[in-house]
Amino acid sequence: MRLQVFLSHAGISSRRKAFEQVRAGQVSVNGKVVTEPSTPVQSSDIIAFQGKKVSLREKVYILLNKPADVVTTVEDRFAEKKVMDFLPQEFRHLYPVGRLDKQTTGLLILTNDGELTHRLTHPSFEVDKVYKACLDRALSENDRIRLQKGVLLEGVKTAPCRIKKTDSGPYEITVHEGKKRQIRKMFEHLRYRVLELVRLRQGSLLLGDLGVGKWRFLKREEVSRLLKEVGIS
Repeated sequence: MRLQVFLSHAGISSRRKAFEQVRAGQVSVNGKVVTEPSTPVQSSDIIAFQGKKVSLREKVYILLNKPADVVTTVEDRFAEKKVMDFLPQEFRHLYPVGRLDKQTTGLLILTNDGELTHRLTHPSFEVDKVYKACLDRALSENDRIRLQKGVLLEGVKTAPCRIKKTDSGPYEITVHEGKKRQIRKMFEHLRYRVLELVRLRQGSLLLGDLGVGKWRFLKREEVSRLLKEVGIS
């Protein structure tokens, strides 16, 4: 196993963050500082992060229905409320899989499985994320087609998406990118304002009837489906 993958599996940080931590000289293997994140390690190696021994933890997978006015972050001393505040202390070593902006609600996975996190969030794996959006006015057919084909945001064209009107009124948007405030910015680009945005699905995982601010463990079959969808055996 590569060192940065080991660190993410141990719950130290995401794989991307672990890359930076190794490069910064914060990790040692068998008493020697290692700065190459792809260094292979074995179960018999003694690995330390910032001087403290690190060992692999059992993988945990949690689904949270994120409320509004809550920040998707592990640590933020300026945030009044963080997603981690909704979990018991023993699960606060987990990391959110991607981000939902402060006002966006709904499905959020938290886990210490670094490889699954990477594959669910990296656009190259094209994992669908489905949202319900309530707008300040009806979306014209021409604008719906424009958004589905992609629009320029800060000089970069968004990937194709799917938008359909639901029977209950709001719009259902399916994307596989995860840029900051992307859906809100897409609609704002065409002078629409998003009044409410809820993530309903990520991959095959559904929010279902889980109450706002509530959490539950993923079922074994849900985890198996997610792993299979992103190519992890």
